[in-house]
Order: sequence, then C-alpha cells, then structure tokens
Amino acid sequence: MQDTSLNIKPVQEGYFFPAEWHKHESTWLSYPHNENSWPGKIDSIFPYYNKFIKHLSEDEKVHINVLNNDMLSRVECQLKAIGTDMAKIHFHLFETNDAWIRDHGPAFVINNKEKALVNWEYNAWGGKYPSDKDNLIPHKIAEYLGVKEFSADIVMEGGSVDFNGLGDVITTESCLLNENRNPQLTQSAIEQRLHDYYRVNNIIWLKEGVEGDDTDGHIDDLTRFVNEDTVITMVCEDKNSEDYNVLNRNLDILKKSRLLNGKQLNIIEMLMPQDVIYEDQKLPASYANFYIANNKVIVPLYQCKNDDKAMQIFEEVFKDRKIIGIDSTDIVWGLGSFHCLSQQEPALM
Repeated sequence: MQDTSLNIKPVQEGYFFPAEWHKHESTWLSYPHNENSWPGKIDSIFPYYNKFIKHLSEDEKVHINVLNNDMLSRVECQLKAIGTDMAKIHFHLFETNDAWIRDHGPAFVINNKEKALVNWEYNAWGGKYPSDKDNLIPHKIAEYLGVKEFSADIVMEGGSVDFNGLGDVITTESCLLNENRNPQLTQSAIEQRLHDYYRVNNIIWLKEGVEGDDTDGHIDDLTRFVNEDTVITMVCEDKNSEDYNVLNRNLDILKKSRLLNGKQLNIIEMLMPQDVIYEDQKLPASYANFYIANNKVIVPLYQCKNDDKAMQIFEEVFKDRKIIGIDSTDIVWGLGSFHCLSQQEPALM
C-alpha cells in the first residue's frame, strides 16, 4: 500500500521511528556481491558476514535480498554449513547495486496499531556510486509486507541518523547538510522532514565524521544511543590523527547538548580502534558500527588491543544482551561494518 500524497506525513498518523533496542520483528540484509566495494577481497568477507547472519537468526527472522537463484543457492549452502537456523531465513530476489541496506533500505515506523515504512530518496552518498537498483528496495519491501509506504521528497540515509525513540536524534552537519544531498533545502527544512517522518523534536547536530568514511560523516561511525539518555561516542588519543580534533569537537557538542526532556546526555567515551590500513588507505574502522539485535549486540572488531576495552564497555552497558564480537578487518575494506549492512524491522508495540 503506497501513500503517494506528500501532504500526509507519518507524524500525523502517530508513527515514529523506534530506537534500535525496541523489539525486532526481523532484520533485513542485502547480501554482498559488488566486487567494486571490496576490490580484490570480497571472498574474504563472507565467513564473517555469514557468522553475522547466523547470530541474528538465533533471535529473529532474517530477510536477505539476493540477485538471483544462483546466489540464493550458494548463500543457502554456506549458511547451512555453519549451522544457521534456516527456518528464520527468508530470501528475496530483490536486485541491488550493493550491500549497504542501512542506507538504501526502508525506514520502518510504527504507531500503536500498525507498521509503515518511509521511502527516502537514495543517491549513494551524493552520487558517488550507482544506486538505481538500491533506490527501488524500499518499495519492493513495502509491497512484500503489504504495509503503507510514505514517499519522501528528500535524500536521506539510515546511517546518518541515530534515535533514542523518545523524540531525540543525533546526526552530522557534514552529511545531512551536504550540498550533494539536498541543496534545495535549508537546515530548518531538513529538520522539519525529520519531525514529519520520524517524529523527532530535538536534533543534536555534530560536525563531521572520521577519516576514510565515504558517506561524508555518518553518525553510526561516531556516536550511538545505547539507551534513552546514554550514548557511546568514539574518541581518539593520538594527537597526530586526523580524527583527534574531529572527535573532540563532537565530544564538546555532546557535553553541551540536552535531550528533549531537558536532561544532559550520559556520555560513555570509547577509544577508536588502532588504524586499519589497506593498500595505503586508512579505513573507517569504528566500534560505533555495532548492531543491536533482539538478544545480542554485534560488535565489529579489528584485531587490535582496543578490541578488549570496547567489548568490556559493551558488556557493562548492555547487561540484558549477549555481546558478540566479529572480526570486521576485511569487511571494513568496503568502508562500513555490521550496522551499515543491516536494517531492523520493529515489532508492533
């Protein structure tokens, strides 16, 4: 069911975007296949990506978009071989350009009686890559699920915004205000869209993202809500790193920020991993690219000494969930990790 009227907004019908820790109906994925995203290395990511799917399937349904039946059969065999609960796996022949469904997938919203989705425009982070097939994914998912679809008139990506489910969102100026997204819109107009489609009333604007991030500064490599009033934010100790000043500026903003309810943020500082460099390129390795599943938190690890410190913090924060660390050293060659590669479908309240 598609709502083609731009005059009707989700907020008018009581919809809102729930926090990631809200119970999931399922997780949606677009299985990696674009060798240009992992040049010379795509085959090395599949064991780790499949492990991600296996852990998800232990707690919730997993929907996987694949290119064709050949890919479906290959992936199915690989998942069976590692003991995945195949009863929870649902394949869809929905062709994509790439795997980053956090950005090209739908934004699911709920109210007290039903689920809907927002179909933002997607231009692959300012026209950097092909996006024609990816941009069709939300509509295909809406048709499959039989839910209302709100078509929005601006470019938006799921990795650019992070929510606490109570009307607060954190984002970055370098991404949402970038002229390669919505040059026709002012900051106030973008803020109005966030209110109309996500039901947020308080926006915390950080400045920019980490080195190596081709999205122009997605928040899911920087700062993430872990409960209604607490965030984990990445910090850097190396004063020679380009990330040092960037992350300090963002930290200063967070310390001065207030939530919609007037409270100050509870800020947990987490050290960035040591640099991950491949073919002389610094990659956007960050522990902030974790994914909150129903009973687990999937944390990207990078084979460095800071991995253990990060895992300890996650275990202290998410006492109600099992913390699963999965090596993302090869995956991040694609310039993203587990949060970028997934999109949650919330259950109704």
